[in-house]
Amino acid sequence: MFSGLTHSSSKNLKIIIVGCGKVGLTLTEQLSKEGNNITVIEKNPTVISDLDSLYDVITIKGNGASYNTLREAGVEEADLVIAVTGSDELNLLCCTISKQFSKCAAIARVRTPEYSQEVGYLRDKLGLAMIINPELESAKEMARILYLPTALQVNTFAHGQAEMIKFKVPAGNILDQMTIANLGKHIDHNILICGIERKGEVYIPSGAFCLQAEDTIFIAAKREEARKFLKHIGVFTKQVRNAMIVGGGLSAYYLANELLHTGIDVHILESSSSRCDELSTLLPEAVVINADASNQEGLLGAGLKDMEAFVPLTGIDEENILLTLFAKKVSKAKVITKVNRINFSDVITDLDLGSVIYPKLITAEAIIAYARALRASRSSEIETLYHLFDSRAEAIEFRIKESSPVVGKELKALPLKKDLLIAFINRKGKIIIPSGSDTIEVGDTVMIVTTHTGLNEIRDILR
Repeated sequence: MFSGLTHSSSKNLKIIIVGCGKVGLTLTEQLSKEGNNITVIEKNPTVISDLDSLYDVITIKGNGASYNTLREAGVEEADLVIAVTGSDELNLLCCTISKQFSKCAAIARVRTPEYSQEVGYLRDKLGLAMIINPELESAKEMARILYLPTALQVNTFAHGQAEMIKFKVPAGNILDQMTIANLGKHIDHNILICGIERKGEVYIPSGAFCLQAEDTIFIAAKREEARKFLKHIGVFTKQVRNAMIVGGGLSAYYLANELLHTGIDVHILESSSSRCDELSTLLPEAVVINADASNQEGLLGAGLKDMEAFVPLTGIDEENILLTLFAKKVSKAKVITKVNRINFSDVITDLDLGSVIYPKLITAEAIIAYARALRASRSSEIETLYHLFDSRAEAIEFRIKESSPVVGKELKALPLKKDLLIAFINRKGKIIIPSGSDTIEVGDTVMIVTTHTGLNEIRDILR
């Protein structure tokens, strides 16, 4: 997943973040919380003033692509430079200059479709650790949900071979009032229930835990096993046949492209006639409608009631939320709501918005995973990281590179931390839902689910 990974001898990294919009702010908060030394370069003096009052970080007013500014920020001693300004070109230039004067790893946020088609080339030629595209990654996550519309969230591990699926237990379902231990006796599918939310509380369950209707649960399994399990318990598993997307920006383009490639019919509503012309050229198989989606009659006239999925992707959170609530009222469509601001997540959780996607968090998760891998020893490194239940739990996939205290011992003999589960072991492409007699070996990847935060390496699972 990551290129150019080097390991720092210090546990605390020196990180320079260039640009402090929503993603930069999320990274500043998360990475400083994990004990790293953060310097932020930002042009806006108001943003700098806010940062100084909120976080224990160094702030510098200036241009992140200027060598003098980078030198003032300490680029020559930096472990990691993260460029997340609003300009793709500025982000790439900032990383390129940083790499010229430092042995740091560098990460650039790049959104433009043309650049996204050249990610591998740009990353290798510029020597970057990662190029990340929030809109593209969000589109992939939304597409995964629409392939399995009863899911609230679908996360992939082991290069797509394993999945973690979030869904709500329906009233009257076979799982209602069943303990985790009895689940294995009554339902013969190779899955693991690894996280449960009930009335705002998050649990990493033991065998004695009793499931209830309305619980929100995460299951981990090999992809086909997850679908067999959901079908067995009476949960609909067929992908949607059509989808209506509101808004014609980058997110809409990337999502439509993903869906069209899998045979899903796509209708896009966009208010700008010139952008409609562009989208019609870029996505000839999509139905592009020049319409104002804030008009209820316009949505109904475009066929909302007949849609199996509805995804508002305007640039305004409030509009996306209202459109979702309207769609739920007048149709049976699977809804996905994109929300850019993450500081009202508690309020949003209380609303019935279907699947909620936070592009800023998706971006931050990938970068935080890289930063933790940079801090870890050589025995293991983080492949994938997802925050679960509004960041109250984490799912982390570790690659086991060398022998360590967890290797070669039966899992039942390991002194694991409380509130921590080993969800699966990926051994040469075979997904193992582990029992107490299984072992972790060098070369495996291992997925952990826990309410503990800040795990950097596999040995951190031990008490």
